[in-house]
Amino acid sequence: MERGPGCSPPGRRGSPTRIGSGVLEPIRLAEVLAALSLTTDLGAGVPFEKGLRTCVVASLLADALELGRADRCAVYFAALLRSLGCTAHASLFADLFDDDVAIQRELKTFDLGDPSNLAAQTARFSAWAGSKRAGELVTRFAKEVPAQGAALGRGSCEVSATLGARLELPAGAIAALDEVYERYDGQGFPSGRSGEELTVAARVVHVAEQAVMAHSDAGGAGAAEHVARRAGGHLDPYMCASFAANAERVLGALEASDMLTAALAAEPPPPIKVPAAGLDRVCSAFASFADLKGAFLLGHSAHVAELSDSAGALLGYDEGARRTLRASALLLDIGRVGVSSAVWDRPGPLSPVEWERVRLHSYWTERILRRCPALEHLAVRAAAHHERLDGSGYHRGTRAIELSSAERLLGAADVFAAMTEARPHRGPRSRSQAADALHEEVIAGRLDAVAVGAVVEAAGLPRRRTAWPNDLTDREVDVLRVLARGVSNREIADVLVLSPRTVQHHLASVYDKIGLRTRAGAAVFAIENGLVPAATDK
Repeated sequence: MERGPGCSPPGRRGSPTRIGSGVLEPIRLAEVLAALSLTTDLGAGVPFEKGLRTCVVASLLADALELGRADRCAVYFAALLRSLGCTAHASLFADLFDDDVAIQRELKTFDLGDPSNLAAQTARFSAWAGSKRAGELVTRFAKEVPAQGAALGRGSCEVSATLGARLELPAGAIAALDEVYERYDGQGFPSGRSGEELTVAARVVHVAEQAVMAHSDAGGAGAAEHVARRAGGHLDPYMCASFAANAERVLGALEASDMLTAALAAEPPPPIKVPAAGLDRVCSAFASFADLKGAFLLGHSAHVAELSDSAGALLGYDEGARRTLRASALLLDIGRVGVSSAVWDRPGPLSPVEWERVRLHSYWTERILRRCPALEHLAVRAAAHHERLDGSGYHRGTRAIELSSAERLLGAADVFAAMTEARPHRGPRSRSQAADALHEEVIAGRLDAVAVGAVVEAAGLPRRRTAWPNDLTDREVDVLRVLARGVSNREIADVLVLSPRTVQHHLASVYDKIGLRTRAGAAVFAIENGLVPAATDK
């Protein structure tokens, strides 16, 4: 990983990394972290792109304060990833307050030292919890946050620091992430630091975040009033004064037509780069962040990645294809963070509304990755892990003809991993039980036979003879595969070393079993049931 002077720790400006037959250029870290920032927005219950906006405002404020390069680097990355610890206590928050996503926003906006804020908070609770439940939750919030704030804040900050170190963020940014719940007046968490005990970067980010949140709710005038009201309490009064003096220019940047472009332009040059070989480490941090969303999800993304990587090797994927496959697997569940942990931890059946929220998590995965130039090429693949060959999956309802071999493999690996892990409504299945269940999915026409065979073998089980869809025999599948190429009966006989009469017999049986009567229809059946490759892309 490369860094410019003052951004710590040192790195080598690497040459492009050669993988397979191509050359992969180093990836700009800020582009990747922008996607992670969008993910934290979902988990923190704040407006989409709030992290990018905070990054832009904080960077302009740092410029106005004429901070040195090291501090500007710390401000930039801490602002971008201010909510990196928002999934640390997701299950606990969901248990205490019904919806961990909604409560995360309260932690960013509510001021326990300002009694006038109580009515506004009650109104916000009512909006998502209902008027009857809101009063109880507000009372619980006011009781639990002071009592448990230090312990909860320490855990969230520790997660932020751990993930920040894995991402090799500048040391100053990691220090600032440890202070996101602190306050200038010393009434924050977890350590009660005050005044200039807090890092400059943390004090800048505090002001920028409050300005952005207030601007979203009440525009520029509301942002200026909100920051001024918190000066000397939550916020450093000197930073607040600087914000007030530069508010027009700083808040004007929020009118940019493309906030991602604006955020990338705000990075202190030269930009930090990640060599291709470091992408796995970065994506692993994403995976850990996402898997914290449920008590039964820990390690799931890495489990899928391990299975996919090993299965890809068995299927002959080259190094570059395996690296892309593994990155996709690590990123496939980042959209989970937008769904409350109350759903992921539910021991009983989900309501129709909750099921719709579950089905949307792959949509959010795709949307986030599409927004990031460095990860855009992984978007469709990572988001396709719940698609099925027969079109019964989600979120697109894609059918087999549209699914690449890699997407089929990710789907099979995700199912196998989930089945062998405990879930709130059941214990883990054995590997053999999971293999049996996956083969039933093949027979039902939902999972790809080749992908399932490779995943089962990757899990350490012998690859069994595949049970083919519609009770086709091995020889009938051989005939169908050749038939799908559009060749004549004579050519089928030559390829398979069969007599023409035997070919006719097999074809008659195939047509009867699949309920079709044309070669074109049989070819589509073969594609949609994974009997022939739908695409050469791995």
